[in-house]
Amino acid sequence: MNDAALKTERQEIVVDEVFPHAPETIWKALTNGELIGRWIMVPTGFEPVKGTHFTFQTTPAGAWDGVIHCQVLEVIPNERLTYAWKGGHESNIGYGAPLDTVVTWALSRVEGGTRLRLVHSGFITPTNDSAFKTMSGGWTKVVQKLGTVVGELR
Repeated sequence: MNDAALKTERQEIVVDEVFPHAPETIWKALTNGELIGRWIMVPTGFEPVKGTHFTFQTTPAGAWDGVIHCQVLEVIPNERLTYAWKGGHESNIGYGAPLDTVVTWALSRVEGGTRLRLVHSGFITPTNDSAFKTMSGGWTKVVQKLGTVVGELR
């Protein structure tokens, strides 16, 4: 095997959207467990405090129990929320393969509202190709649902 065959490539999903809401309103939807459950999945143990461990439960597959293990890495109120996103099992190929990634939500005030930029980084090719493909479309839908929830908070 040569060096090129051993090299892994990393990919990231980016969703960029401008909402006609204040950063404080979007922040509330990003950091309130009950609201999070309305636009992505119900979190267990979530608090917007650096170091907090929490989980999401999704559909299990193979040897993976469907639990996504997260840890809050950074909290800057009304500006940035970052957490680790880990799941999968080493015996799974495709859906449920090991995933060790980072999700960052960044908010910036713009004319007429707030720019929300979601970056889900750390997908390893080819191991995480299935998750990358599925979650690329999934995160777009999640951000749309987040926008709907935020609109109801006004």
